[in-house]
Amino acid sequence: MMNFCLIYFLILVLVDHGFGFNMDECKESKCGGHGPAVRFPFRIKGQQPDSCGYPETGFDLSCSERKETVLELPNSVKLLVKNIDYVAQVIYTSDPQDCLPRQLSNFNLSASSFRFRDIGLFNDQSSLFNCSWRKNTFFQMPCLSAPGYQVYVFSSRVSMDNIALLYCAKMYDVSLVPDDMIDGNNILHLNWSIPSCGSCAAKGKFCRLKANTTEPEIECYGKLRQIKWSSAKFVATGIVLVLILLVVVGIVVYRIYSFNRIEKEYQSKIEKFLDDYKAFKPARYSHADIKRITNHFKEELGQGAYGTVFKGKLSDEILTAVKVLNNSQGNGEEFVNEVGTIGKIHHVNVVRLIGFCADGFRRALVYEYLPNTLEKFISSPNAENHFLGWKRLEDIALGIAKGIEYLHQGCNQRILHFDIKPHNILLDHNFNPKISDFGLAKLCSKDQSAVSMTTARGTIGYIAPEVFSRNFGNVSYKSDVYSFGMLVLEMVGGRKSTVDVKERTSDQIYFPEWIYNLLEGGEDLRLEIDTEEDNGIAKKLAIVGLWCIQWNPVHRPSMKTVVQMLEGDGSNLTTPANPFTSTAPAERIHPKIPSRSLYQDLEIIKETE
Repeated sequence: MMNFCLIYFLILVLVDHGFGFNMDECKESKCGGHGPAVRFPFRIKGQQPDSCGYPETGFDLSCSERKETVLELPNSVKLLVKNIDYVAQVIYTSDPQDCLPRQLSNFNLSASSFRFRDIGLFNDQSSLFNCSWRKNTFFQMPCLSAPGYQVYVFSSRVSMDNIALLYCAKMYDVSLVPDDMIDGNNILHLNWSIPSCGSCAAKGKFCRLKANTTEPEIECYGKLRQIKWSSAKFVATGIVLVLILLVVVGIVVYRIYSFNRIEKEYQSKIEKFLDDYKAFKPARYSHADIKRITNHFKEELGQGAYGTVFKGKLSDEILTAVKVLNNSQGNGEEFVNEVGTIGKIHHVNVVRLIGFCADGFRRALVYEYLPNTLEKFISSPNAENHFLGWKRLEDIALGIAKGIEYLHQGCNQRILHFDIKPHNILLDHNFNPKISDFGLAKLCSKDQSAVSMTTARGTIGYIAPEVFSRNFGNVSYKSDVYSFGMLVLEMVGGRKSTVDVKERTSDQIYFPEWIYNLLEGGEDLRLEIDTEEDNGIAKKLAIVGLWCIQWNPVHRPSMKTVVQMLEGDGSNLTTPANPFTSTAPAERIHPKIPSRSLYQDLEIIKETE
């Protein structure tokens, strides 16, 4: 019914003739050619009678000598009026000296008709501090700062003993700090609620006080603008456009409503988690901090399913990798997993979480920056300058194994990663490995033998068979062991693209199976190894990898045993049972193999439980 009424109103507007404004003494006025249009509830002093404005404090504007529109608030605060939104009832103002924070101590809107529109984190008493040196930036007031010191705003609840206030001196307290004043913005949004003329402006009408009433009441009258149409054709076109617009607006409103509902549930979950997490949280950053750290997201490092990673800098010495999470992905599980899991971890082979951002619906994770991933050095088999050498590969494999062992045994709860692969192994400048990306991780107690999963998680080629089907056993920490084994086998074969082929065959087989065939037959691995020592390392890595990818989880070693196997010289290691179903080993065939065959899809077996 409402839609038809709106259509009828718009049709009347389209066919109505004439153009102009109400020409009474309170007509719309301006201070200058480019100034905002001034009408009720505002008036310009000296140009319009008192009756043209609303009889409350603050609605009287004035014109400066430079034809600028000026709003005067209590305590002699004068602001330039840039624009007035009569529908939203918002007035946009700025400081004449381009430094809004300088007037903070004078702002007191209690006796005014206006209120700050945007009050963010500082919705209570705040204080300004003069800081001669600060390692970590916070909410800065750039225009109050000078060479040798910076001015920051903190909540008054922050104790003077807080390490964040080291080298800082308190300047003065302020009642409220709107978001507009932080980080150098010089546009202040003020809104008013009384008189409520927004509905009149939305209907294209003027607003004024009703005559002969004891209390101030407003009414709509006249028309702000009338459009003249000269033919029925234009009228019909206008009706069609209005109908289309209504359909589009209806769809948009529904989408916005649905999105806001989902996001509010999402945000509620995030905030509850953060409240519970205060005991051991890393640093929390605002979205403004994230923009400053990443230089407004200037340098992109990569993209993933959950967001984009940018290079950032906390200081000249501290570089960071900032993962900005997609707002539309998931229900908060990925963010909670990463912060809740990695925030508690301190290990040389696990990437360190420096901080996070949960500013409204905007979320980000700040990690230590590491220049390379393992994938870069094992995905180019013919690029000799990318080969790290067998001793370094052995050290990397051992470091990864120690990191996974720590996740499984070194924390209060066992952490199952579920996405061990070369892309998630970062390398520092000394090629020390660090495990990253805990978005798919699950927590369980150390004595828990199995975990429940509703869907398979991980990357094809590295996922343990029991993750696809419980026919192969229960999902447990042994699933990470399988992924580690596939990673190690890929490290072993990273420089090998093909082997010699007998004329009688051109078959291709799975690369780990090819390694097993050679070891079972007592042959060398045929990987162009230069020394006997390197051959021993390659053979040890291959045997460890084959033990880890046994299809039955019970037959796989724990990561503690894997570490012991890698720390030994490998002379006592025996080749495990054949984990494959192929009959090729008995024929002693040396077929052609694909260099990246480790990405081969496993057959998905449906659940029978």
